Amino acid sequence: MTSSLHVIATGIFCACFLLVTIAGFWAARWRRASLHSLEEWGLAGRRFGTLITWFLIGGDFYTAYTVIAVPAAMYGTGAPGFFAIPYCILLYPYMMLVLPRLWQVCHRRGYVTLADFVRGRFGHRPLAMAVALTGILATMPYIALQLVGMQEVISALGLKGEWPLIAAFVILAAYTYSSGLRAPAVIAIVKDIMLYIMVAAAVLLIPAKLGGYAHVFSAAAAELARKRPPASILLQPSQYWSYATLAFGSALAIVLYPHTATGVLSSSSGRVIKRNAALLPAYNLLLALIALLGYFALAAGIHTADTSSAVPLLFVHLFPEWFAGFCLAAIGIGALVPAAIMSIAAANLFTRNLYGEMVRRSMTPRQEATQAKLVSLFLKIGALVFVLFVRAQYAIELQLLGGIWIAQIFPAVILGLFTRWFRGTALFLGWIAGMAAGTGMAWARDLKSSVYPLHMGGHTLAVYAAIPALLLNLMISLAFTLLLNAMGQKRDTDATETADYEMQQA
Repeated sequence: MTSSLHVIATGIFCACFLLVTIAGFWAARWRRASLHSLEEWGLAGRRFGTLITWFLIGGDFYTAYTVIAVPAAMYGTGAPGFFAIPYCILLYPYMMLVLPRLWQVCHRRGYVTLADFVRGRFGHRPLAMAVALTGILATMPYIALQLVGMQEVISALGLKGEWPLIAAFVILAAYTYSSGLRAPAVIAIVKDIMLYIMVAAAVLLIPAKLGGYAHVFSAAAAELARKRPPASILLQPSQYWSYATLAFGSALAIVLYPHTATGVLSSSSGRVIKRNAALLPAYNLLLALIALLGYFALAAGIHTADTSSAVPLLFVHLFPEWFAGFCLAAIGIGALVPAAIMSIAAANLFTRNLYGEMVRRSMTPRQEATQAKLVSLFLKIGALVFVLFVRAQYAIELQLLGGIWIAQIFPAVILGLFTRWFRGTALFLGWIAGMAAGTGMAWARDLKSSVYPLHMGGHTLAVYAAIPALLLNLMISLAFTLLLNAMGQKRDTDATETADYEMQQA
């Protein structure tokens, strides 16, 4: 960690934050509309085109913690940290298949959240509330991790105390409250331009300073071999299953997060989603280059017990102060965009699908929007308090659990888009089983890892816990659906129609 204040870098950092603060408040006037409804405050009127959606969904997927955590994994464990790259490769065809269909039915029925869709599709109130609760539980540590990423950046600048993080939070809370989803959409454009400049400079200039890519990889391999336990830039056979299941399970889960759904449902058409599925691989190239920063830090001799600080320290160590400030601002602003979207998405779920279902009374659009704004504010306060008073490691551990949990709504949401054969009650029981199994496996690893050793036929396979939990979930859902069908129990009403799922023609 740095001990002295980097004045020039801090000045550039603050100037960039001032720019995005102005942009965040101006966003309320962009495409002016009344923000007194969830449609406008929480989904920006569903009017975003291809370009804005590209930046917004990219801001969802590629967060500040991604920029810090993926290189940190490479810095600490070597090749296994690269699993994020194949998982994103798997993600885009999956997006192409399911998200336009999701947009179509939600647009036609006026659904704001995934739980809205599940409630309409299966007519099962407990299942819809389970989807909403899962989304909120999985999102809260994710918001906290964005603040953890911000904390690492602030620490690298040499700023002391908690006031810089609190100030950044106040700014985030204020413009999210006033501008809704429009604020992160505008800021995402600034953030992504800055990130591309940062990465382009890093992959060209840092290896040149360190003696070229050949030296970077050889030095990184040597440093990793000295770690305890030893690591490598190549996957070992014992890591194949964990690597593959992490990539596959993460791809299944990412589209189920509430903030992803919010970005998708704010689009103007299903065709916009398809175009984005084709264009978003440009972010994957960016992510692959970002991952290499972990090896750059090893080759540059950055030594830190906190792997999350490796990238900020690398920039401060190798770049001129003014450009280090610019790069750290790009990462810091990268925390604001997803944190804003996540808090909005979780607030929408609470307002529509928990509070609304519990009190069982309809609210006016203005009442819904007002409550969602307040809930969004409380969620950010909760995340800030958690980061300030609880060890950051707990946020990381809870986020690992969140990935396992969110995968358990796959049968209700994704399978529900294509078939209504499953019963709502069966899916709810499957969800309970999957949540219990996934939590149990993570707890057995003391919440230190989401990879669980499965013993099968005399062999031990280290797999991502979300996968066996989801398989159990599906088996329970299948068994109870068959049982309820055999008993002749009446089905709940499906509020959607076949025409709702048909894509509009260009």
